[in-house]
Amino acid sequence: MIVVNEVSKEYGSRTLFDNVSVKFSPGNRYGLTGPNGAGKSTFMKILTGAIEPSNRGTISRPARVGILKQDQYAYDNERIIDTVIMGNETLWNTFKERDELCEIAELTEAQMLRLGDLESIIADENGYTAEFEAGEILRGIGIPDDQHENLMSTLATDDKFRVLLAQALFGDPLALMLDEPTNHLDLESIHWLEEFLMGYEGTLIVISHDRHFLNSVCTHIADIDYDTIITYTGNYDDMVSQKIQARQTIETANRDKSKKIAQLQEFVARFAAGQRSSQVQSRRKEMSRLAPQELKRSNISRPYIRFEQEKPLGREVLKVDGLTKGFDGVTLFKDLSFDIDRGERVAIIGPNGIGKTTFLRCLIGEIEPDKGSVKWGDNAQWSYYPQDFHREIKPGSTALEWLNQYMVEEGDQLVRSVLGRMLFSGDESLKATDALSGGETARLLMARMMMMKNPILIFDEPTNHLDLEAVSALGDGLSQFPGTVFVVSHDRDLISDVATRVLSFTDSGVINYLDTYEEYIKSHKFTREFSRMAKR
Repeated sequence: MIVVNEVSKEYGSRTLFDNVSVKFSPGNRYGLTGPNGAGKSTFMKILTGAIEPSNRGTISRPARVGILKQDQYAYDNERIIDTVIMGNETLWNTFKERDELCEIAELTEAQMLRLGDLESIIADENGYTAEFEAGEILRGIGIPDDQHENLMSTLATDDKFRVLLAQALFGDPLALMLDEPTNHLDLESIHWLEEFLMGYEGTLIVISHDRHFLNSVCTHIADIDYDTIITYTGNYDDMVSQKIQARQTIETANRDKSKKIAQLQEFVARFAAGQRSSQVQSRRKEMSRLAPQELKRSNISRPYIRFEQEKPLGREVLKVDGLTKGFDGVTLFKDLSFDIDRGERVAIIGPNGIGKTTFLRCLIGEIEPDKGSVKWGDNAQWSYYPQDFHREIKPGSTALEWLNQYMVEEGDQLVRSVLGRMLFSGDESLKATDALSGGETARLLMARMMMMKNPILIFDEPTNHLDLEAVSALGDGLSQFPGTVFVVSHDRDLISDVATRVLSFTDSGVINYLDTYEEYIKSHKFTREFSRMAKR
């Protein structure tokens, strides 16, 4: 069990949460939710002991906690398999001490006894099956066997994150604290992780912007709002329903109280100076008792995302013929051919590193294919949201100034209006571009796409830095867009809501499926290897 007692956290004049007391019980799986900037990661760091609360509040936690670390370069000089086993600190330190003793040519009697003690600890910590367990987890999250002995430095950043996730999961910790564990996982690995966590018997606390993941995994939601943390039973959608219902109940009760108070005030005004002083006093007491319950302002804000097209294209938007591309002797896709018509919304899915981003960059002409051609319809214009979007917004200006440079003729008022819809209202529009959070940067790029009004929208992992409200708003905006959409994403709710067509990149080629993602899932089962691993 994890017990939080009267914990507060402030940054300057801003309070994230105040005197929070909450318990996280074994066997329950808690989603920690709240909009960007609400303090989710801060609260998680307080739980892990990485930072201290602002007051003298206390945290009690189990002896062994699995924590998803965020520094992907901290273990570059370690073997991948060893990095995972380090998730059990007691076991790893015992291994190291035992190995040091075993290097001594002649052991003293005390050293022999210590060696026996160490072997007992290893047995108690299931150390003799540690490499087998670590290998199973690595395979489940997409790191193949032939890489397990390599150094962490040989991996791409995304794969390093996967190994750190495996480290957190290793060794049956009594509690798990995972901050955005699905960020660098493909759909198959996310399915594996869901299966793993649903079988986990300890205390799980997880932050995620993936609504489908939270709905699949969580038994409870701990929501940061109203300067506190409120725990709800059920998954994310259950929490939203309960939260709305609770607020509506209070608002209805307050309206009823206000009507009753108005009637009592009328009586008091009529008879305050008359012969009914006792009745007037009684009604004044009743008015005091009926004082409406104060409703704190919720910190949940949802952007209003709507994409328009100024000049629609003809029916034929794109023709791809025999497209082939590879790097360093590895072919990513070969002889890819298809046509895209006006109004189609194409979800591009597949494991990380399989060529989805390369494919998009071939479409927009950023890189040349090895073979084949890409032909857009006449007057085709697109807006592109890159996965590595930080290079798009240079430091040295404000959000308003940055967006204004693309809308010189439209004027400051229109730009401010769009910024307000994307939650940059008032002074927020004057925020320095180099001080923007990941979510703010993502919303600012989408504001530019909204103002450009191009008939083709191309997104590469747009949900990575958005909170749940913004992801939902993006899904609504793309579903209502009359133009053509290409979106690379691992967010199942987004592609389920948006896609009318699926391009699935697999090891055996690209599947061009002319229907929704839900129908694609029904028609194309996961590989036998993945199915076998998911059942473990």
